[in-house]
Amino acid sequence: MTTTTPAVPDRQRQVEDELVRTVLASFENTPDPRLKEVMQALVRHLHALIREVRLTDAEWQRAIDFLTAVGHITTDRRQEFVLLSDVLGASMQTINVQHEAGAGATEATVVGPFFVKGSPEIPRGGDMAAGAPGEPCWVEGTVTDTEGNPVPGARLEVWEADGDGLYDVQYDDGHLAGRAHLYTDEEGGYAFWGLTPTPYPIPQDGPVGALLKSTGRSAVRASHLHFMVTASGLRTLITHIFVEDDGLLDSDAVFGVRESLVKRFERQPAGTPTPDGRDLSGRSWTRVRFDIVLRRE
Repeated sequence: MTTTTPAVPDRQRQVEDELVRTVLASFENTPDPRLKEVMQALVRHLHALIREVRLTDAEWQRAIDFLTAVGHITTDRRQEFVLLSDVLGASMQTINVQHEAGAGATEATVVGPFFVKGSPEIPRGGDMAAGAPGEPCWVEGTVTDTEGNPVPGARLEVWEADGDGLYDVQYDDGHLAGRAHLYTDEEGGYAFWGLTPTPYPIPQDGPVGALLKSTGRSAVRASHLHFMVTASGLRTLITHIFVEDDGLLDSDAVFGVRESLVKRFERQPAGTPTPDGRDLSGRSWTRVRFDIVLRRE
């Protein structure tokens, strides 16, 4: 069923135009010019939306109730506002604006709602899974700048969902697993054990999940492993790598997939020797290489 927005009489349009001008003028004396620019742009676009769809009182109240619910469910272990930004594509568009294409560096993507500060440190070759269920995965690569120089001492923060599609913060016991940080060696190299990424649905027990359900959208994220890479004098990179043969690459719920970040996770049969001689008790495993390039500030 389609609806047609009724024509707005000239007198009514004048009343609405006048309000927009009045609200814009209220920000004219904002001391910070950037804040003034952002707030006035927000007013113009928000009022344009209200006027375009002829928003009703009931719809305005539902929007207020929705945002209130988003705030109530947000905690230090669950960021529903980030999730909302993600599913609206706002997170990805902000990244597009801030990270110009073709700059020669590894592409960025969304941070997601499950990053938590204070992850444990692991040595080179350490295991970030910390007992979480899933298939072992050997991850290795280098960190360089855009001129090809190795970056020793770069900090890599890594985190991911377990084999059941859950992050540690989604459990009630407060344990940390599937997340860690480590540092590159003198040649800029790094390596660690994680889990072969699997697809999972974003949380659907909150207002964002209800929004996706009511609009008939998929809540499933393509399989991925998160990285946050920081180094002195270089721009911080927040990104993922995705699994090459994942059938969800074209329908990621938060629009985070970039072609350059899709990697081959090479499956190793049970009994295949591991790079560090680790005994996997007869389990299969995968391996992937991810070479990271950071831009100068």
